[in-house]
Amino acid sequence: MAAEIAPDVMTYYESTFNEGERLSASADGRLEMLRTQELLRRYLPAATARILDVGGGPGTHARRLAEDGHDVLVVDPVPRHVREAEQVPGCAALLGDARELSVADASFDVVLVLGPLYHLLERDDRAQALTEAYRVLRPGGLIAAAGINRCSSLFEHTAHAHLHEEGVRASIDGILASRVHDGKKAFTAACLHSGGELRDEVTAAGFRETQVFGVEGPVWSLLKAVESHTGEPVVGTALFDSALAAARMAEPYPELPAAGSHMLAIAHRPR
Repeated sequence: MAAEIAPDVMTYYESTFNEGERLSASADGRLEMLRTQELLRRYLPAATARILDVGGGPGTHARRLAEDGHDVLVVDPVPRHVREAEQVPGCAALLGDARELSVADASFDVVLVLGPLYHLLERDDRAQALTEAYRVLRPGGLIAAAGINRCSSLFEHTAHAHLHEEGVRASIDGILASRVHDGKKAFTAACLHSGGELRDEVTAAGFRETQVFGVEGPVWSLLKAVESHTGEPVVGTALFDSALAAARMAEPYPELPAAGSHMLAIAHRPR
C-alpha cells in the first residue's frame, strides 16, 4: 500500500521539484550537504553500520554513506525518490511512511530522519515518526533528525531583497509567529523548529544525550544573496570557504544555530 502523504508534498516532489539537485545546484545547498555529512561522519559508528535513511529522498546522503562502506536502506513515501534511490550503488530502497516503518525492531545501528519532521505538521505525527525511529534502532544506536529553522524564511527573503514588499513581510510575520510555512509559494506546507523545540521532540521520544547543531551556520544567506544578485557561482570561492568555516566556528555557541537554515539533532537510544 502506498504511504499516506499530503497531496502538496507528493506533487512537489513527484513533478515540481527535483530533490536530486537541491544539494548541489546552489551554494547554500552545497553548504548544507557538506555540513550534514561532516556532522554525520563525526558521530557515525565505524563501517559497516546498518543505516536506515527515513525520508531519504533520491539517496543523496545515502550515496555518500554507502561510499564510506555503510549498508544503507532508504525509505521514502515518494515513488520517484524510491526509483532514483534504487539506482544508488550499495543502497536499497523501499516505499514507506516514517510513521509506520516496515522493518524489524532494533535492526539498525543508525536512523536518519532528515526530512519527515518538517513535512509532518502535527506534533502527534512527528512524535510517531520519532517513536518508530526509536523502535527500529538498536540499544545504544544513533539518531540524526533534521529540522528547518523557524527563522529561515526571514533570512532567505532578506537575501533575495523581498522584504520591501508589504505582502512578503506579512507572510514572514505569519511564519515566525506560527512556525508553519503555509506552502502557498516555493515549497510545501512545513513545520519549522527552534533548536529547543527540536531537542525537546527528540528527547520526548526516549532518546538521550540530545545535541542540536546548526547546519549551514550564521552566514548561509550571504551565499544565497551573492548568487541571487550576481548570477555568479560561489562554490569554490573564498566566500564559500569562509561560510563553511563560520558554520564550524559557531558550533560551541548555542545561540548561533538560530541563524542557520537547518538544524540537526544527534541523540542515542539508551542501552
